[in-house]
Amino acid sequence: MNQVVRTALLLGLILYSLSPVAQTLFTYGNKQVTRQEFLKAFNKNNTENKLTEKALREYLDLYVPFKLKVQAAYDLRLDTLPTQSAELQAFRNQLVQGYLTDASSLADLVNEAFNRSQQDVRISHIFIPAPQDSAAMEARAAKMAKEAYDQLQQGKNFGEVAVTYSGDPSVKTNRGDLGYITVFSLPYELETLAYNTPLNKVSEPYRSKAGYHIFKKTAERKAVGKIKIAQILLAFPPDATEAARNDLRKKADSLYRELQKGADFAKMAEQHSNDNFSFQQGGVLPEFGTGRYEAPFELAAFALQKNDEISQPVLTEFGYHIIKRIAVSPVVNDRNNRAYMEQLEQQVQSDERIEIAKKAFLKNVLKTINYKKGNYNAAHLWAYTDSTLGNKPVPANTTIRPVTVIFSFAKQQVLVKDWLAFRRSIGGVDRISSGKTDEQLMDYYLELAALEYYRNHLEEYNADFAFQLKEFKDGNLLFEVMQRKVWDKASTDSTGLRRFYNARTDKYWWENSASAILFTALHDSTAKDLQSKLEKNINSWRSIVDTYEGNVIADSGRFEIAQLPVAANGSVSPGHITSFIKNESDNSVSFAYIIRLFPEREMRSFEDARGYVINDYQQHLESAWIAELRKKYPVKVNEQVLKSMVQ
Repeated sequence: MNQVVRTALLLGLILYSLSPVAQTLFTYGNKQVTRQEFLKAFNKNNTENKLTEKALREYLDLYVPFKLKVQAAYDLRLDTLPTQSAELQAFRNQLVQGYLTDASSLADLVNEAFNRSQQDVRISHIFIPAPQDSAAMEARAAKMAKEAYDQLQQGKNFGEVAVTYSGDPSVKTNRGDLGYITVFSLPYELETLAYNTPLNKVSEPYRSKAGYHIFKKTAERKAVGKIKIAQILLAFPPDATEAARNDLRKKADSLYRELQKGADFAKMAEQHSNDNFSFQQGGVLPEFGTGRYEAPFELAAFALQKNDEISQPVLTEFGYHIIKRIAVSPVVNDRNNRAYMEQLEQQVQSDERIEIAKKAFLKNVLKTINYKKGNYNAAHLWAYTDSTLGNKPVPANTTIRPVTVIFSFAKQQVLVKDWLAFRRSIGGVDRISSGKTDEQLMDYYLELAALEYYRNHLEEYNADFAFQLKEFKDGNLLFEVMQRKVWDKASTDSTGLRRFYNARTDKYWWENSASAILFTALHDSTAKDLQSKLEKNINSWRSIVDTYEGNVIADSGRFEIAQLPVAANGSVSPGHITSFIKNESDNSVSFAYIIRLFPEREMRSFEDARGYVINDYQQHLESAWIAELRKKYPVKVNEQVLKSMVQ
């Protein structure tokens, strides 16, 4: 081999062995743990900002025994236990939901919603209805929309054009002016049209499912947020005459003058308001934002400059309103406000706009799982489907068979028989099948099948998901194997416990201690009441505690003085109740009744020391077990890799 080539290959192997991708931090038996695996676990549990050698070695001392114990669990095939499989599947089902959205598209939608929430836009609207099932009405609506748009382009007044063409019932009074809107005020497609239309410009006719829309953006303002108001509504009766309307206007003016002189707004609302939802609450309405009510009403409400300010009578199609401002909640303008951003995300996810993220996600999924469309004749498939579902003979010249592939993923083929099973399953579900073409139902089936395949194989496509699943599985196995090898054995091996105690009796001592009854009450007032009753009859403490129905917890026994709820300078004497100690975490109150003091240091009996003995015996068993595992799986740490991780 050429010397230059030999040197180049050698250098390449050296560089590869030193690269972060290829580095092995330690081995145990024939198993290995990479630098990346260790760092991922370390970073999840480490609170230090820097990777110091001390921190890395301390964590390594914990991580090596963890890997050894988990391997022991696999050797015992504990992962095949039904309980382990069920818990892992339950966790997987819960975890997988967070990976079934396009995070990038969702983030874009939330960011867009935030930006729109910062600005209100005022729009005028022409709506021309156009049912999708009528070609004649579609053609007529399209023609009207073009005519309206052309007239607007020629400079004709928007209000006049709106009155002529718009099918919106409110156009006669508002001349197309919808007032200000903000994010989530309109369906997403129309909201987007409104925000994307330049100021003082008219949008081209937009076709929605309902018909054609033309918008004109007439104003922009910094978002005003939400407002809480009270109102007095003098409503127009049905078919009100002009005289009746004038009478209501005069009454509204009269009420306004009385309010200006100091009349009580709530009482006036109760006496005069026709708003059946608010008059009994002094006219107070729930807080609302831009785009909730008619433009004149909202404009008047948000024009009020201070709390308790009252508007002059405002005319809407419903009648005359007198509005009193109660409070204003400004729009959050800080992207770092976590609560607000989470609220926006929830709104986005419950809004129709989330379909955009779902479509982007499906597109990525199809690419990821290597989707391929089958080579079949679509017309033959639809005919075959109709014949089979209708229990009729299939066409003689069909190229379709039950095993014909309609599409495939990386490790799965979906056949015609699968498609037919799906069609049968939705046959009685009108909301899915009604009005849908074969092509649309096939698209729907593809989406369901692709997402199910992706969900079932997610570990193969998402390293983070695979890591979390493995972490949960190993954690459960660790608990199971520790239960069998250490915890159960330590608590049930009475002979071993007694032998362990007898060999270490000089380790278990009573320091300065006392026989006492410990009390913990949920509230200070309960503690005081309990103390009063105990002072009168301490011998009945159990029955007294029972009367508090769980609001008091009591325990009797021998305790070291340091374990008792006693203040640093508090006195402890037999026959007395100690002073109260408040627990800051939950505001509960603890105190003790001292029965007898044991000031001298005494050796604990086996019964008194049992809890400590079990704990120490567990550690003893665990240490011996780990020593055995280290012999079975010799551990070798790559010091060069470890030191390369230090920052």
